[in-house]
Amino acid sequence: MTEFLKKEGKFTYAEAGEGSPIIILHGLMGALSNFDSTFNYLSKKGFKVIIPELPLYTLPILKTNVKNLAKFLHDFIEFKELKNVTLLGNSLGGHIALYYTKHYSEDVKALVLTGSSGLYENSMGNNYPRRGDKEFVRRKIEEVFYDPAIATDELFEQVYEVINDRNTLIKTLAIAKSAVRHNMAKDLPNMNVPSCLIWGKQDNVTPPEVAEDFHKLLPDADLFWIDKCGHAAMMETPEEFNQILENWLVSRNI
Repeated sequence: MTEFLKKEGKFTYAEAGEGSPIIILHGLMGALSNFDSTFNYLSKKGFKVIIPELPLYTLPILKTNVKNLAKFLHDFIEFKELKNVTLLGNSLGGHIALYYTKHYSEDVKALVLTGSSGLYENSMGNNYPRRGDKEFVRRKIEEVFYDPAIATDELFEQVYEVINDRNTLIKTLAIAKSAVRHNMAKDLPNMNVPSCLIWGKQDNVTPPEVAEDFHKLLPDADLFWIDKCGHAAMMETPEEFNQILENWLVSRNI
């Protein structure tokens, strides 16, 4: 994806394709590369696909929260002069998409949520990441996936680097606590946009009952399950994820 990266002003993002705009929002410890397959697939299917790098570790600590990440997204959409966007978010990215839709619904054509926070999430359980504890970090990463082999050494090093740095660890915890505070349950019934929910049946972070709650609370939502899949369907089962998503986008004329 590096060949598609652009840096303009305060924004770094990957962009490819032409057509209806889809903005992809990565998770708390995720990276743009988590969506490599979906980015490449949709950009060849008549969509302009854009993945901004979220400022998870560069905002001042008091502004490191869901609200200001949504404001950053608003600034980015205005900068790109986009209208009628589809927001696709995994985990924290889904939460940002929901918060954005609550405040700027006129910009949003559709929502796609996969393993989204916003109602409930169990990414750390009763434990928070401990600096220097490699075994704890590896175990937590493996729990994200149905198949622990997806948790490669490269992915482990990427996450461990975040957790083992005091500054990024503090901001990671600040965002995680902000996500708990910004519960969206009361807001979802007012989000009258077509919504696609794609969920791993073995998601341990945002379990299946969370997807069912999203399905009940969102006025116009379709729910799709992927078996033998955990919290990051776009990484673990990319072909099935992409096919479900494309079929839904076409069926909804997006």
